[in-house]
Amino acid sequence: MSASRRSGTTDELGPEEPERDGADGRDGADGSDLLAALLDGMDAALCAFDADGVVTHWNREAERILGWSAEEAVGKRGLAGWAVRSADAEEVEERLLSAMHAPGRQVHEFALLTKDGGRVLVRTQSAAVRGPDGKPAGVYCAFSEVHAQIDLERSIALSEALFEDAGWGVVLVDVDLRPAVVNAHAARALGTGRTSVLGRPLGELLSQGVEELESALQHVLAEGAPPAPAEVWVSVRTPEGERRRCWRSGFLRLASPLAEEPVPLGVGWLFQDVTEFKQNEQEASLLRFRTQQLHRAARAAAECEDPAEAATVHLDFALAGFADHALIDRVAGGALTDPEAEGPVRLVRVAATPSGAPGPSRLAGPAGLPVRYPEGHPALQCVERTGALRASAGAASAERAREWALARQWPPDAVHALCAVLRSRGRTLGVVTFLRGAGRSAFERSDAVYAEDVAVRIATALDVVDLLDLADPPAGG
Repeated sequence: MSASRRSGTTDELGPEEPERDGADGRDGADGSDLLAALLDGMDAALCAFDADGVVTHWNREAERILGWSAEEAVGKRGLAGWAVRSADAEEVEERLLSAMHAPGRQVHEFALLTKDGGRVLVRTQSAAVRGPDGKPAGVYCAFSEVHAQIDLERSIALSEALFEDAGWGVVLVDVDLRPAVVNAHAARALGTGRTSVLGRPLGELLSQGVEELESALQHVLAEGAPPAPAEVWVSVRTPEGERRRCWRSGFLRLASPLAEEPVPLGVGWLFQDVTEFKQNEQEASLLRFRTQQLHRAARAAAECEDPAEAATVHLDFALAGFADHALIDRVAGGALTDPEAEGPVRLVRVAATPSGAPGPSRLAGPAGLPVRYPEGHPALQCVERTGALRASAGAASAERAREWALARQWPPDAVHALCAVLRSRGRTLGVVTFLRGAGRSAFERSDAVYAEDVAVRIATALDVVDLLDLADPPAGG
């Protein structure tokens, strides 16, 4: 059934048109069928009235909401007694028909009756329909259930808020994995403007973490949203340089609501910067581990009869997760009370970890030959300063880094070094040196604090060695 009333070739709301030539008037019928199809395909309910208030159009959405079919509705004068309570009909019809003499559209809310006697609160938009002479010929009224309209408005308001005021990043990524819409927070996190980021590959914005992020987006397009947020570490390219960030990310697959089958439009990516939280969490976890290692080392060293062996026990426990190699060097000729006043310092190797295959630290032989450290060596500087000292080959090539390590009498794979002075009873006993390879980051200030804690325990063990030597001098002394 057409959603509009037909009367010959004249539409109630349109100008009179002559019949068009056709085999059986099919051209005119096709035009009416097209109008009916358009009206019935609308998502909103629509009805129309002529200048006398007679219903001329009624589409399928209006039938769905109220239950009245087009056959029952078209041709009725007004809404009283069937679509509106008789007591309310005069006010409702007056408000609807007043749109014929008002500019633009008018919005109203009122209750309509359903065919089964229920009531539905609707929101209407009504506007005048003009005849060929420009005079009002009627009014059309589009309406929807208020809750559906409110849901739509909420969805629109939510979208606007997300892209303007949200305290986390929101990015809509198209099926080519390129940003299509970006909110202000996300633009700041990416170090660029909201418009300049659009359509650019993610690889132009991020130097690290791109593969992981694109893999997550592709998974969402193919399989749907993951059950929980994911934490992605990325490096963002900014004019000031690269910034390492951790983004806790949630993903939503976007599909077109207008297609019969879901058609992917892209991915909604929401993220929050949790870098500071993750760094604090990692630091706390690292501190707990190192504290446990110091505790285990102290218990194991307490069972060693030889205090020199106890020193290597502390060294071995300290290496776990901290460094690749370690060395213990003692001051030749005995401990120093004032290194600056004693003149040039020479160091003798006491213990070292194997430079090849991993294994426990080994005590050096009794020869006591000084290590050939060149002037200005980090270990010598550490003794002179009586404090921790860090050194690194930096971004040098592999060959340059190897030369740098060998020149300092360190294993050839060493790239980063941390020296901590061994102090006990107000004297300098030597130096402990921790070394890292190219696969690790450079030592930081927090690493120096840990190295100093280890150095205190090693120094105490070596001081016991000295005390035992004084208590039991060699034969013939």
